[in-house]
Amino acid sequence: MTKIAHTEMDTLDFEIVSCLQQDGRMSFTVIAEKLHVSIGTIRSRFNRLIEDGTINIIARVNPEKVGFQSYAQIAVTIRPVSMKEKVAQAISSWPEVSFLAATSGDYDLEVDAMCRNNDHLQQFVSQISELEGVYQTKTMIYFKVYKYSQPDLNLLRLSHNKG
Repeated sequence: MTKIAHTEMDTLDFEIVSCLQQDGRMSFTVIAEKLHVSIGTIRSRFNRLIEDGTINIIARVNPEKVGFQSYAQIAVTIRPVSMKEKVAQAISSWPEVSFLAATSGDYDLEVDAMCRNNDHLQQFVSQISELEGVYQTKTMIYFKVYKYSQPDLNLLRLSHNKG
């Protein structure tokens, strides 16, 4: 995975992104009116945020409504640990993966997966287990998802304003 440089966001950037999080189809005109700036300012800020990789615009689906019935978190132990990057790269390319991270503690990787059903999930976990370097997996199935969202930018703005 390529690391993208952190872009310093100011208050206006946070406000623009917050508007888009509320409604990803909100027009530049509406955002400009809400924030009391010109449409050109919104357009140039938006384009910069897109170009530097700070945001991307996607259609986000409700997984349950489109047919994903099985969600899980899979903890993966790698041996030797020097295989972690290779295993992570392989797993990250699979379409079932919605989140993948290196972790501290008992496991080396955490994989969140969305599958059509439990048979699909079982095949997916087997696919992980068969990778060279995977020593062990531990799967926790999510029976019901109560919240699935992007992070609230106000959490950053509050700490950003404190200095």
